[in-house]
Amino acid sequence: MAKRTENGVDVKSVVKILNQLLEMELAGVVRFNHYALMVFGHARIPIVSWLRQEATESMGHAQKIGEWITALGEHPSLKIGPLLETHRHAIDDILKEVFDHEGEGLAVYRELLATVEGRDVALEEFAREMIALETQHLHEVEKMLRRPGAI
Repeated sequence: MAKRTENGVDVKSVVKILNQLLEMELAGVVRFNHYALMVFGHARIPIVSWLRQEATESMGHAQKIGEWITALGEHPSLKIGPLLETHRHAIDDILKEVFDHEGEGLAVYRELLATVEGRDVALEEFAREMIALETQHLHEVEKMLRRPGAI
């Protein structure tokens, strides 16, 4: 029988999703740090700074997710999500990879929300907060990929 919280949340299902998110966020830490090392050109300084902030934020997300997993009495994954090396390091290519990574994470956070919605207020609020943050990240990257005068 699956372990359930007092609100009827299937802990095993939630932890499976949380571990997937943990692995994705840890992969984000590696990706963002790698990208920061590979940025060259006149826009390097602000973009490197932004990428390093994103790496730090991903680590914070991973830590929060790990705390949720252990709070539910389960074991956080030691795995890391997929790390695709495209060897394309033009700034637009890096930003497109960031956009794809953020979009994948957003989809899994939405899955978490669907799993806990109406069953666990705290987990639901966590999922909503993360969806809002990931959506903001997608908007930022979309704006960075736009050319001046595109509107």
